[in-house]
Amino acid sequence: MSPQATTSQTVGPYFTIGLEPLNRTQIAQPGIEGEKITVEGQLFDGEGQPVPDALLETWQADAKGRYIHPEDFQGEAGKMEFFGFGRIPTDENGRFCFTTIKPGPVPGPEGSTQAPHIVVSIFMRGLLTRLITRIYFFGEPRNEEDYVLNLIEPARRRTLMARPANADKNVLIWNVNLQGESETVFFDC
Repeated sequence: MSPQATTSQTVGPYFTIGLEPLNRTQIAQPGIEGEKITVEGQLFDGEGQPVPDALLETWQADAKGRYIHPEDFQGEAGKMEFFGFGRIPTDENGRFCFTTIKPGPVPGPEGSTQAPHIVVSIFMRGLLTRLITRIYFFGEPRNEEDYVLNLIEPARRRTLMARPANADKNVLIWNVNLQGESETVFFDC
């Protein structure tokens, strides 16, 4: 019997061992162009209990809708102060928080434009395959025309919407429910 891990074995709960230096909760540095936002939330299991020791990875465009990636051919890549990628751990209460800029709209299928969004991958103990979802912005006019959002039953779209926290429109709340009545929409990618 080989002690080597196989692809069918669990990935956690060891996110803090060796991966902690890769965490990035400040995705856009001060001075970068765009609307600054902070996204706060909690990760819940199917029984409504917080999930500690999980990890969210985010990927997003800059304020002009450009990705920091060599295959984005929309012109000059964003400044180095904008990373486009975050790795955000949950704490003992399943809470997470990251600061970034609101992304701009990006090209979609068949010449369409996708609404501003942040792609999120979720990793946690006992989860053999990452979960993939998106954060959209409540009240964004482009949401109505977004190709991906229109694939989702209207009643379930709310699970993808980050909403302003009280009067501060730059602090957004977005929770993730892994199962249950309010289960977040996950994509099969």
